Amino acid sequence: MLKITAKVILVILPILVLAFSASAWDDAGHKLSAYIAWQRMTPEAREKATKILLASPADADLSVFYLQDSRSEAAKKRELFMIAATWADIVRDRKFKERYDKYHHGNWHYSDTFWRSTGGKIEYLKEVDEGGKGVEKLYDFDKKMRDASESDAEKAIALAWFLHISGDVHQPLHTSARVTELEPKGDQGGNLFLLSPKDTPRGEQLNLHWFWDSIVGRNIARRNDACDTDYLPPIAAAMMKKYPYAKAQNRLAIGRFDDWQKESFARNPTEVFSADLIRFQAPSERYKRKAMRVAEEQITLAGYRMGDMLNQIFGGGGTTAAAAKTSKK
Repeated sequence: MLKITAKVILVILPILVLAFSASAWDDAGHKLSAYIAWQRMTPEAREKATKILLASPADADLSVFYLQDSRSEAAKKRELFMIAATWADIVRDRKFKERYDKYHHGNWHYSDTFWRSTGGKIEYLKEVDEGGKGVEKLYDFDKKMRDASESDAEKAIALAWFLHISGDVHQPLHTSARVTELEPKGDQGGNLFLLSPKDTPRGEQLNLHWFWDSIVGRNIARRNDACDTDYLPPIAAAMMKKYPYAKAQNRLAIGRFDDWQKESFARNPTEVFSADLIRFQAPSERYKRKAMRVAEEQITLAGYRMGDMLNQIFGGGGTTAAAAKTSKK
């Protein structure tokens, strides 16, 4: 019988809320990228990642997700890794004030490029508002995970954030701040672009950011309230079949986080804000199908990149991401 402590219950409950309110790929999207990364990782890298996550600080409520139940060690380690990818959203919960104050960082979840469309041409703008630190923090966490002088407790927080932000920057709207007459300081990654009629009450409004965040669950429903172990692996397998590693490996740009952001952002003017997307209207069926294809590719690519990076970091050797960045100049 499953043994779950009261503390674990208190930590898990917010996940159910965050599945509907988190501002990034939702719970399913982040876990899918982590699952795909896990499939790419060597046994050595998996063991090292697990060891580090289990050494996380007690007040982070991260290691508690390694549940003491009757499942195999392999399943429990994989589940811990997948949940770790959502931890940065879990700590958004203000009810756990000390944890929130210590670990939550709202502007780490995105790295926006400010832009506008003028006469059908894209104009890139200097930041007109806070643009987020996602890419900057990826370089920081990559360095920390490689640093032999850092404790496993510190590396655990770095790893959890790395998994989460890597997923975030592959959600195109986490790289975009579109400037219009209605949004002179940017549209906050599509949060200000409403898909509901103008007169919709505030509590019932739907926006473009929500549309992309929740895209997996809205397109692929859980059957019979399936648990993640039953629900997510078949979805991930289908994504990896549709977008195989062999065709993606030449574009992984391991450790070049600026390139990840730029590639993700490039989808905004063409595929996210395409001509058939109309403010205050629900997206067309054609747009929905296109968006799902983009999301599947981005989630899969994030997983491949994270898996190969963690093999490099935990599976033996490799140059640092900072060095890779420098070598491009």
